[in-house]
Amino acid sequence: MSGFSDAALEKKLAELNNSQQSIQTLSLWLIHHRKHHASIVKIWLKEFTKAKDSRKLTFIYLVNDVIQNSRKKGPEFRDQFGPILGPALKLMGQAVNDENTQKRLERILNIWGDRNMFDSKQISEFRKSLELCFKRRFDNGEPPVKMSRRDRGETLENVKENREQEDPDKNKKERRKSECNEVIQFDKEGKKEVHITLSPKLPANDAPEPEELIKALQTLENAASSDGIVRKKITELPSEVSDVSLLSKISDQTQAEALTCKVNEAVELLNDYNGRLLKEMEDRKSVTKMLHEFTAAQKELLIQAEERLQEYKEKLCKVYQVREELRSHVSSLPDLSQLPDVSAVPLPSAGDLFSLR
Repeated sequence: MSGFSDAALEKKLAELNNSQQSIQTLSLWLIHHRKHHASIVKIWLKEFTKAKDSRKLTFIYLVNDVIQNSRKKGPEFRDQFGPILGPALKLMGQAVNDENTQKRLERILNIWGDRNMFDSKQISEFRKSLELCFKRRFDNGEPPVKMSRRDRGETLENVKENREQEDPDKNKKERRKSECNEVIQFDKEGKKEVHITLSPKLPANDAPEPEELIKALQTLENAASSDGIVRKKITELPSEVSDVSLLSKISDQTQAEALTCKVNEAVELLNDYNGRLLKEMEDRKSVTKMLHEFTAAQKELLIQAEERLQEYKEKLCKVYQVREELRSHVSSLPDLSQLPDVSAVPLPSAGDLFSLR
């Protein structure tokens, strides 16, 4: 994957179009370079402001894809985009007088709210920014315009892809069924090619990649509960740091100061270890969830594979039946070698055919 730079991002945003492939490709690239999230959001806002009105919705789809697909890796993009989405949506509401675009934006806001991508206060602010601009334009005598797909530069494929960009997790079961028989058509050197996908499709949920799951499991190998060195230090702490009854044995200030120093060291050690244990608990909960999602995804893939296997077994049986019927039909045909030789019989002439009798 190419390296990150401001110029590279500006070029990619300039080349961005409203196809699902274009949006997802750039989204994956941004998530890969999420450590540059501050620069990414700053450049996105600059290019969004400069973009033509017809392209602004595509920029919103990109943000939607990035936020939804990066939420398991960290909140960086959500936190960075949150403060600027209000002004961005307000700018879009001022520039776009299109009923279809308004409905799509409202749908994205509903998805963000349903999935807790942003808190309810932020969603309300986003919605107010849009509603205020659309209402103001309506009050000024500019009712929403219903634009045709051609006016928006869309094709039927774009419409389907845009719906998937708005809600990539919707109707998972229906999408799994359709993807099992997916036919991909594209032009290559002027020729249309048709490719049928035979392999099971990954479920359209948040199931982790195997590499991501392996990395999470490896992290637990160095968890606090397996840190024998620190646990040994804790067991070797002097009894006076935890036994209040021993305080009566302190006879002077020197002993008190020495005990205070030991207690402070013990508190620091225990606080650090407890913090690590707390983090380990959260990590284990996360890994448990990942394992559950991964197992569910694999079970779904297994179901797809079994369905596909059964489907092609049935097709194979039909092919065998056709083959047997064809063999039976061929065997029932007359043997041409047993027919009488008619080559010696002369064919009638044209005059014989048309002669009157």
